[in-house]
Amino acid sequence: MTGSTIQSVDRALTILTLLAEHGPLGVTELSGLLDVHKSTAFRLVTTLELHELVEQTTDRGKYRLGVGVLQLAGATTARLDIVQRSRPVTRRLADELGETVNITVLSGHDALYLDQTAAASTLQPYNWVGQRVPLHATSNGKVHLAHVSPARFAELTAQPLRRFTDHTKTDVTALLAEVAATRRNGYAVAVDELEVGLTAVAAPITGPDGEVAGSVSASGPTFRIPAERVSEVAAKVVEAAREISRQLGWHGLAAHSSPF
Repeated sequence: MTGSTIQSVDRALTILTLLAEHGPLGVTELSGLLDVHKSTAFRLVTTLELHELVEQTTDRGKYRLGVGVLQLAGATTARLDIVQRSRPVTRRLADELGETVNITVLSGHDALYLDQTAAASTLQPYNWVGQRVPLHATSNGKVHLAHVSPARFAELTAQPLRRFTDHTKTDVTALLAEVAATRRNGYAVAVDELEVGLTAVAAPITGPDGEVAGSVSASGPTFRIPAERVSEVAAKVVEAAREISRQLGWHGLAAHSSPF
């Protein structure tokens, strides 16, 4: 069963490659190139069509690459674009604050770390790039929660929220109030919520379409970012987020009206 599934995936991916190389192809042509029965080729191409990875041309019976491929490529390009365009800003922010700066995007039910920059004066921190962190217990996560629809918020907080420390907010009503404040203030704060001794401040990055495309945060030991320093750090993080947004092509004042 496992071998059959892997073989099917391999053949489906091969179809995408063939269409990229040859242009529109019919089921008979695909079955010949794949060396499989026409019924097998038809099932594979039908499955790909359901996911919009292929589509039929006006010449019925022939298939070409679909908009789903463009959407996947666009998502990847957008993420790479955030990293590339934010690097000069995050390096400057890290050196100004003397802390670690991260870029994240919303991925499924988590915040996914895309990039990390550490101040030259600090010890090399744990590398979070490629790691996923919970939304409710991190400043980056709260930024993402603050910019989704009420329905999406409900979906993301439907499961019992895990408690990481005594400071982790696990009550959905309290979390909703906090993310609403995040929208009003323009930034989110997490103090000792994911791990004791860690404070982070994050702000939203807005894409060219006016939607929140990611977040930028500065984090460090709580003793280096005490309560009286949070406003200073927040101001610099918010300005960095605005600069990255401008680099991405957004020149407005706010992402969109509050859904809460």
